[in-house]
Amino acid sequence: MPTSPAALLIVDGANVVGSVPDGWWRDRRGAAERLRDRLAGYVEGGVPGVPGPLEIVLVLEGAARGVPSVPGVRIEEAHGSGDDHIVRLAAAAADRVRVVVTADRELRRRVTATGATTVGPRTVYGPGAGPDSDPGAGSCTDPGSGS
Repeated sequence: MPTSPAALLIVDGANVVGSVPDGWWRDRRGAAERLRDRLAGYVEGGVPGVPGPLEIVLVLEGAARGVPSVPGVRIEEAHGSGDDHIVRLAAAAADRVRVVVTADRELRRRVTATGATTVGPRTVYGPGAGPDSDPGAGSCTDPGSGS
């Protein structure tokens, strides 16, 4: 019996990094690397409401470019609009579960129009989030709700 492909977690790097006032603006690339490393911890176990294994794509733009991929987290650099790139990724994977991590309302609207669902940045980044924390602590929205 064929197995379903892993759920695709697409992360709006700029939005997620910008959601935590930890000095990210002084070193955008370093902040993106820290997020990438945190995301790697979710590959097998998943995130609240989205069980693993996950395929994770971290979309970076601007000064955060140049961060290399690591096992489990593929980096995609947006050379134009990061939001447009995320929408294209979500639309291209219509045959599988797609969850976009962002707090950007317009991006949420655009990706849900493709059939993807969304969760907020605290699901993967911020106080209480992390693969070793309480799984419900960082959850902002239910990925099944589409909001």
